[in-house]
Amino acid sequence: MDWKNSTILVTGGTGSFGKKFTKIMLEQYQPKKLIIFSRDELKQHEMRVAGYDAPNLRYFIGDVRDADRLRRAMKGVDLVVHAAALKQVPACEYNPMEAIMTNVNGAKNVIDAAIDTGVNRVVALSTDKAVNPVNLYGATKLCAEKLFVQSNAYGGADGTRFACVRYGNVVGSRGSVIPVFLDQRKNGKITITDPRMTRFWITLEQGVRLVIRAAETMLGGEVYIPKIPSMNIMDLAKAIAPECDIAYTGIRSGEKLHEQLISEDEARQTVELPDVYIVEPAHPWWSGRDHTEGKRLPDQFRYSSETNPEWLSIEQLQVMAGLESEGI
Repeated sequence: MDWKNSTILVTGGTGSFGKKFTKIMLEQYQPKKLIIFSRDELKQHEMRVAGYDAPNLRYFIGDVRDADRLRRAMKGVDLVVHAAALKQVPACEYNPMEAIMTNVNGAKNVIDAAIDTGVNRVVALSTDKAVNPVNLYGATKLCAEKLFVQSNAYGGADGTRFACVRYGNVVGSRGSVIPVFLDQRKNGKITITDPRMTRFWITLEQGVRLVIRAAETMLGGEVYIPKIPSMNIMDLAKAIAPECDIAYTGIRSGEKLHEQLISEDEARQTVELPDVYIVEPAHPWWSGRDHTEGKRLPDQFRYSSETNPEWLSIEQLQVMAGLESEGI
């Protein structure tokens, strides 16, 4: 992909991912134009005054629920990175219609606008909660994945190509448990739902690098899944608030003890590379596009946070989260 001659649009561009993606793009790739598409004028203003300002950077007010606005924003765009979503599990449970309108209908609007305006490639962000979902957020992201994968059939042989990236919890992102623990430790007590809980962890930069890789290597229809470490919630608590008391609150509605990034059923269509898994589509139009450099997974393989061969140590998590400078 010729980054320097490309125009890129990021939906949800003022979020944690969008800011990191913008920083890396401006510093290392210098695209012809980078468009931040989001619905909050204050966040766009705050992002600009925080230093996210450059001659090739544009700020575009709009909502992924508005198909016409998306079409206007995507004219002349080569790559769309779709990061806009309602992602707070309790908020999605309480506001299910809103979650569907943004996460499912919004995905449809992104797809339609990209095809209508001749965008070359679209990479959409997904989550481990889309695998065997037990909450509405995960269900909406599963629907969105299905939409993006199948939309390669609508783009035609030489039309818009769509792919997804799927990963776990992002260290330090808005809404993750780490900022919650950091806030709670001021009072000397943190809350944990269940001490057995495990999660996959990834940094913002790793997430951005995965999106860049997908944009450069996608054939159209894949779901890219990074090989990332797991951590038990108790070790996470020790890394962030080792001196604090713990209150156990019980597992919440819509929450799992462990997360999966690849189910046993998906594993039959997945190839493994040294640092990433690629789920290939089970559709006739995919024939002949296989990632031949990857190796097939064994029967009954699943990629789950509790059986993950790679685990984060307390020290590694502190480095990932930038906590070592605080003397924790």
